[in-house]
Amino acid sequence: MADFLQRDPRSPAFWDERFERAYTPWDRGAAPQALREFVAASAPRPSLIPGCGAAHELVLLADAGWDACAIDFAPAAVQKGRAVAGRHAARVVEADFFAWQPQGEALQLIYERAFLCALPPAMRPQVAARWAALLPPGGLLVGYFFFDHAAKGPPFGIARSELEDLLGGNFDCLEDQPVSDSIAVFEGKERWMIWQRRAWAQETGR
Repeated sequence: MADFLQRDPRSPAFWDERFERAYTPWDRGAAPQALREFVAASAPRPSLIPGCGAAHELVLLADAGWDACAIDFAPAAVQKGRAVAGRHAARVVEADFFAWQPQGEALQLIYERAFLCALPPAMRPQVAARWAALLPPGGLLVGYFFFDHAAKGPPFGIARSELEDLLGGNFDCLEDQPVSDSIAVFEGKERWMIWQRRAWAQETGR
């Protein structure tokens, strides 16, 4: 593994260094199959891709007519994402997920792929609370969740029971499927999942 100087994944410099050195083993180079199938079967809706990196998924959504925005707080990642996005480059925005606010229509979907597992486990409640705050009742959190018990990361895996505790107060799990086209770093340890924002949870503040 490369001897990187930056050791804190909470810092944009940590990710800048990896993109600048082209050390991005989490990048499959294309949108994954389950997302492709989901987009093909779903009506377009306002969407957010946090921690977008190279933004391959943004291209898929935007080409399909979705009002999608991809954000990353690392300038080098944004530069890479804009290059990949091409004519959709303006949809790739340098922003902090915890401060970003939607422009125009309210979000209806957040796509998760290697964002939760990129951050230290202590930040998980903050991420989950932000997901819940951004999505209205009925909104969807869709994507890939990395289950592992290794202490070191990123990627930082999560136990299934911990994910259920993390999301269960505000979301219902609608779909939980194995993944057939994982790249090496996630192989055998990730699931495609769809979580729906529960209406009563927002009303009661849970």
